[in-house]
Amino acid sequence: MSKEIVLANPRGFCAGVDRAIDIVEKSLKKFDQPVFVRHQVVHNKKVVEDLEKKGVKFVKEIEEIPDNAVAIFSAHGVSKAVEDEARQRKFMYFDATCPLVTKVHLEVQRHARKGRDIVLIGHKGHPEVIGTLGRHPEDSETNIYLVENHDDINKLEINSEELAYVTQTTLSVDDTQDLIRALQKKFPTIIGPSADDICYATQNRQDAVKSILQLCDFLIVIGSKNSSNSRRLKELALKNDVESVLIDDKSDLDLELLDTYEMIGITAGASAPEILFDEVLNFLLTHGAIESKSNHVQIVENISFSLPKELKEL
Repeated sequence: MSKEIVLANPRGFCAGVDRAIDIVEKSLKKFDQPVFVRHQVVHNKKVVEDLEKKGVKFVKEIEEIPDNAVAIFSAHGVSKAVEDEARQRKFMYFDATCPLVTKVHLEVQRHARKGRDIVLIGHKGHPEVIGTLGRHPEDSETNIYLVENHDDINKLEINSEELAYVTQTTLSVDDTQDLIRALQKKFPTIIGPSADDICYATQNRQDAVKSILQLCDFLIVIGSKNSSNSRRLKELALKNDVESVLIDDKSDLDLELLDTYEMIGITAGASAPEILFDEVLNFLLTHGAIESKSNHVQIVENISFSLPKELKEL
């Protein structure tokens, strides 16, 4: 293989993923009780498998967690109903929801208090979207609507002049801006957040990929199939006429396919561990690829989120 490799930066874990995994691992160290996590703590196969090997139990619903356990909510957030159920139980629980997702939850509650109907841009069925929809107060006289695409917006019938939008945090930046413009055209009085709901890590990873796509004819995205932000990176390449593949790890690579390309870009979704990136890179290097010296945008990230006070001293 005589190929050049160009590396996207930043890539891999974001602050919210780091925090969520840290909460689970520190809970394992501090407490004698079994640790249960509602849903996958982050959407990555290796992360989940590694935590399972350490003794973590992953469940779909709160009722599957015994009273003598430590419970943890995933980084994607939960509805108020799930949180209320946890409070009524006897177990200790920690909320590993990414603070940027919590920001969207608070926006939904604030708009409802102010009497505004809300449009949520997001993917139906995604855990983050389910949690955000579940933050709309049940006793509110306002409504919340989910839209995924232009067809959904065209079908929207909202009579209220008091209207706001929020978005899932892991969407395509460009596609989301396009949908926001469509909402603003149809509902001129609609208001949005003071800062974009798309999280900094999603934005930065998409910008990093954009910066190398002009150099590449193929892009490898490391991330699990259920990772929204990883899928958006693959889609971004395809929309720019660059072939791409989403892989869990190096075992998914097809060397015969890669031999048909000259310049290969590599990135990783925000829930993919750096070790997976290193393994893919080393695999390609040992098969004759060389790292490109091409100049491209590299964004420095220095964001971190604090842990619950009960776990900070560990």
